[in-house]
This record gives sequence, structure tokens and C-alpha cells, in this order.
Amino acid sequence: MNTATKSVVLITGASSGFGRLAAEALARAGHTVYASMRNTATRNAPVVEQMQAFSRQYGADLRTVEMDVQSQPSVDEAVARVIADAGHIDVVIHNAGHMAFGPAEAFTPEQYAQLYDINVLSTQRVNRAVLPHLRGQRDGLLLWVSSSSVAGGTPPYLAPYFAAKAAMDAIAVQYARELSRWGIETSIIVPGAFTRGTNHFAHSGQPDDAARAAEYDDGPYAGFGEQVREAFAEIVPEDADVALVAEAIVAIVDAPRGRRPFRVHVDPPQDGADVGFTVTDRLRAEMLHRVGLSDLLAARIGAH
Repeated sequence: MNTATKSVVLITGASSGFGRLAAEALARAGHTVYASMRNTATRNAPVVEQMQAFSRQYGADLRTVEMDVQSQPSVDEAVARVIADAGHIDVVIHNAGHMAFGPAEAFTPEQYAQLYDINVLSTQRVNRAVLPHLRGQRDGLLLWVSSSSVAGGTPPYLAPYFAAKAAMDAIAVQYARELSRWGIETSIIVPGAFTRGTNHFAHSGQPDDAARAAEYDDGPYAGFGEQVREAFAEIVPEDADVALVAEAIVAIVDAPRGRRPFRVHVDPPQDGADVGFTVTDRLRAEMLHRVGLSDLLAARIGAH
């Protein structure tokens, strides 16, 4: 690719899943990518080594940086390190997230708070660290990894995760309006259910209140968890490839400034989120038109 379009990209939660795939795909596309994750010297040390090997193999610029998205000092330090190392940041990808599976009632309030912290508050920590830099350069892209669950058909037993993703998506929309006059673009990618190729289900959290969960298992919802998993597997096409999400992210980053799409769906099961979001995004846009704030719908390119 033309080096003039090369971007410095910071991705959260890049040790596995969508984040890792996107980091590798963006690096192969010619961007300088900082794959952030926790425990780079311990648990994720093998991932760091694998990414270094990847860079050598493909002649790519894929780097790792220590970042715990649940710690503001860690986030601040990571962002400062990237800016000191690369000179600037062009793209921030909010990808870090965690899933939990089980009856909504069996999760403690503390578990809901933890899921909200990982999936939602983490984005606020990163934004507060990086936005002064992006606003100062009057340029940049925030790319948020949302979920089709926010506006599509969803099964039960994923309430804490779905609620957190809905909150994150709502915040992303408002940030888009509040950053457009600074010349900062927003894109939201909306993956559907992928039962293969990520660790979402394998590493999903379980309810802390085992006794309450057992009441569901011993009652009319006996075996329901497995029923949901099987239902997911049945609607996901055999050829559904999580790499499609990474490819969509590369296409967004590579798009010319001012022409990046606001929302992109990658949803092989077709749960209807594309229809739901088309309606809600249109209603929100119409309201801004009505009150004379339609300029907020697109980043002010060349803003000063």
C-alpha cells in the first residue's frame, strides 16, 4: 500500500479473537499496529513472541504494548508509550470485551459491574487517554467493535454481555457526535454470532451464584444452556469465518478520510441487526436534522 496512507493503530484486547485477527490483518496491510493486552511478560508472553515472529515472517510492523483496560494508569502509560514510540496515533480500535453465559438472575450485581467495566468503562479510560492527542491533531478514527445483539434477535442467557454491548454502542454513537467537529471520525463494526474462531464461548464467565443457577437447571429451564449453544451453532453458516471481521476493519481503516462508513455489519447468521440499526440510526439522524445539528453526522474534515 502507499506509505502515505499508513496509519498508527492501537487495538485493545488484541491477544486473541477479533482483536488479534485485526491486528495481524492491519499489519499485513502496511499499517503500524500496537496490539495491546495484559500480562505481556507472563501469561501473554507466548502471544508477544508469536506476534514478533509474525512481523518477521511477513515484514509487517506489528508491535505489542502492555495495557490493562481496567486500570487508568496502565491505559495512560500505554497510550503515552505508543505516542512516544510512533510519534502519533491515527486509529483507536475499541475491541476489548468479555462474555458471560447463564441465567441473568444467577449473576451477582458485582459480576454485572465487572462485565460493564471490561466492555464499557474500558473504552472511557482509553478515550480519556487518547482523545486529547487526537483532538490536538484534528484527525483520527475511533473504531468500535459492537455486537449484532444490540439491535438484532438474541437468545437468553447472555444478559450481562448483551447489556454491556448495548451501552457501549450507545456511547459510541454519542462520541461520534461530540468528536465530529474536531475532525475525528467514528466507525462501528457490528459482528454477528461466530461460534468458531474466537474464545468468546470457551472463555465466557459463569454465574457466581451457583445455587441460583441450579434452580434454573433443576426447573423448567433444565438443559437450556446447551439448547442455546446448539441454536447458535445451527444458525451460523459452516463457512462463517471470523477473518471477515478483520477484513472489514482493514477496509474501514484503509478507506479515504471522510468516506469511512459509520456502521458496518459482518453477520453471517443474519439476525436482523442490519435492519434494526438502519431504523435507529435513521431516527437519530432525523432528530439532529430537526434541531439544526446535522453537521454532527459527519466528521469535519480539515477542521481547525
